[in-house]
Amino acid sequence: MSTTKVIKVFGSIALISQCAVSASVFAQTSNANATKQASTVSAPMQATLERISADSMRGHLNFLASDLLEGRATPSRGLDLAAEYIAAQFRVIGLEPAVNDSYFQTADWNVLKRDLPRRPGTPAPAADTEPQPPVIVRNVIGVLRGSDPVLKDSYILVTAHYDHIGMKPNAEGDKIFNGANDDASGTVSVIELAKAFAEMKVRPKRSIVFMTFFGEERGLVGSRYYGKNPVFPIEKTVAGINIEQVGRTDDSEGPQVASVAVTGFDFSDVGAIIKQAGDKTGIKVWKHAKNSDDYFGRSDNQAIADQGVPAHTISVAYAFPDYHGLGDEANKIDYDNMAKVNRAVAVAIEQIANSKDAPKWDEKNPKAAKYVEAWKQRNAGK
Repeated sequence: MSTTKVIKVFGSIALISQCAVSASVFAQTSNANATKQASTVSAPMQATLERISADSMRGHLNFLASDLLEGRATPSRGLDLAAEYIAAQFRVIGLEPAVNDSYFQTADWNVLKRDLPRRPGTPAPAADTEPQPPVIVRNVIGVLRGSDPVLKDSYILVTAHYDHIGMKPNAEGDKIFNGANDDASGTVSVIELAKAFAEMKVRPKRSIVFMTFFGEERGLVGSRYYGKNPVFPIEKTVAGINIEQVGRTDDSEGPQVASVAVTGFDFSDVGAIIKQAGDKTGIKVWKHAKNSDDYFGRSDNQAIADQGVPAHTISVAYAFPDYHGLGDEANKIDYDNMAKVNRAVAVAIEQIANSKDAPKWDEKNPKAAKYVEAWKQRNAGK
């Protein structure tokens, strides 16, 4: 891409970023009436909830799911633009860069792709005979430091994946898989939650890590890379809430309004904590009879859970029209409902962040057994 085009693209990003921030400020007044919650939510937390704006998320999502980003495949030019945009938002919000004064945890795709999952019977790729220039892919990470002198050294992960599946080669007409619900919706939720918490006068006691992953669509590659190369100590990471597919309410089993499901709902305390937060904010939090357990290993929470951290994914719709289709576009997102769901998530984050007790796996649940073992191993040295 020429220098002139780069300047034009990033000039557009800067303008869109400013517009998104302005929309967020404008929307705060209108949000106030929409977010009056039960008396069990404290006044400071109520103010935090009122900063979660449907209009702000609409602004971010319309950029991230635009044709300009060409479906955000891993790796791609569109993915790089998305990473820069997310980092710019973290910078404006005031999150601390997580990696040596940078918001990027980088990896070489040429190295990572050697270990990509392959279909049975597919031969391993031939070794390169010549050294290949690195193809850089990036997890985007910012941290909001906690306020407690002791608990600030423990961490909650709030995550989503920002990649999608790219473009359909040689297609006539629309060939871009925009991935608005999967998972631009989760990505803008991470940004919006970061903004809401960063503006608190007194921050939560534990530190909150806001992170978006590359390569989920290629086999959880970005989250697995983080799990193997954690920026913050795994043994001090107490929980993870991963956000995926929270924008569409047209679930294949029927409309899901003011409703959110949790994967592995009863594998750990986190499901119950999110349920309590939903009760306080008017959101139904539930366990899908089949998908809750089946989908536990299908999103980025899995890579974190494998390290022993109680980590789960929330979703409004497990299956929806246009899943991995060309029609997953920004105009089909229910932004008001997404804001409601994120207010429940915010209450859950705050509860974990301010509790002296960290969430635990359910040792009586056989489906949690391997995570319990990993949890015990990581805590053995404490």
